[in-house]
Amino acid sequence: MVSLSVSFGKFTRTYREALLAYTFNIVGILAGTVVALQLKLFALAPWAIAVYPAMISARGVIGGLLSGRLSTGLHVGTVLPRFIGNTKSFYLLIQAMAVLTLETSVLMSVVATLFGVFLWGATITDFFNILAVVLGTMTLALVVITPLTVTVSCLSFRHGLDPDIILYPVESTVSDLMITLTYFLVLNLFFLLEPVGRYLMNLMGLGLILASAYFLLRDIREVEFVKTIRESFLTMILVAFIVNVTGSFLDKIREHIEVAGGGRREIFTAYPALIDTVGDVGAVVGSTATTKLALGTLGSSFSAMRHHAEEIFGAWAASLTMFLGYSILSLFIQGVFSLTAFLGFTALLFATNLIAASVVIVISYMTAIITFKRGLDPDNFVIPIESSLADSATTLSLLISLSLLGVSLI
Repeated sequence: MVSLSVSFGKFTRTYREALLAYTFNIVGILAGTVVALQLKLFALAPWAIAVYPAMISARGVIGGLLSGRLSTGLHVGTVLPRFIGNTKSFYLLIQAMAVLTLETSVLMSVVATLFGVFLWGATITDFFNILAVVLGTMTLALVVITPLTVTVSCLSFRHGLDPDIILYPVESTVSDLMITLTYFLVLNLFFLLEPVGRYLMNLMGLGLILASAYFLLRDIREVEFVKTIRESFLTMILVAFIVNVTGSFLDKIREHIEVAGGGRREIFTAYPALIDTVGDVGAVVGSTATTKLALGTLGSSFSAMRHHAEEIFGAWAASLTMFLGYSILSLFIQGVFSLTAFLGFTALLFATNLIAASVVIVISYMTAIITFKRGLDPDNFVIPIESSLADSATTLSLLISLSLLGVSLI
């Protein structure tokens, strides 16, 4: 009876804190509304719609790595809950984020162009255009989002909340909104304010290149810095391919909706919140697992997953609650709310959740165990891998659910 109450208590605490953190994902509805209003910009270049989810995923990967390292560092004492007078590990981590942002931007642009060669006949000009837009967007996001992530980690830890549960969901939501706003700002400047807009993008990209070069030269002998860059670089190569697959799936969703007839803007309105929340589920599962592994309270085997069940089901149940809210909000915002529309759209979102979340939970836990057993730092892999896969899994699950349930039902 005691063990049952303890287990239920863990589930309840995880559900409550995860739901609190996921509540910030409502901001993702705002990001989706921006997408729905700016769909015309996707017609300006064949790569514009494919790069958008890749931008969200890439920024989520970097933010996820930062969140995972900060939350574990706060628990084990290698990071202090403050800006000034922090540890050497903290400052090396922040500097590594700038270098990884540059690496990810270049990799993502290269892979996007390679995808484009086969899908819509991309040229070398397209590569430089994609690179300029990506660098401009990612640089602006880095400057704004990194301080916010550190602030949330410090405040949550000081107030007795678990940063493993709180930090990434909050960071990813803010990141999605900022990336969306920044991306469409950059697209407008780049396409509609020539040549000034292009000069601005190139200037921001140059600033990121110079800053990264400075950090590399200064910290190249720091073992912790080099380990973060080396281990994360392998992840970024994988992620660069994954995030471009996500963009291809999103384009298929757009085509599916257009063929079926009707704009169905509520799908695009909910989209950022959906991928954000599924990624948060994996982040909560993975981040709590990495902390338990670091503290020695979770066995490094797949069978030990049953000892992590309360965190898994608590995080998952909270995501289903949020999906219900997204259905209501998206329909109201687009002015198409009715009982029939609500039931159909909720069924679509729940089907998407059940497919995507189950996949992401398994991947997140497996990544934590495998990397830990191989002597790697799980925080350099778990959230970056699961967050990018979560975006692809959610987008593909949405496409599958649309195909099974039909656009007409919503």
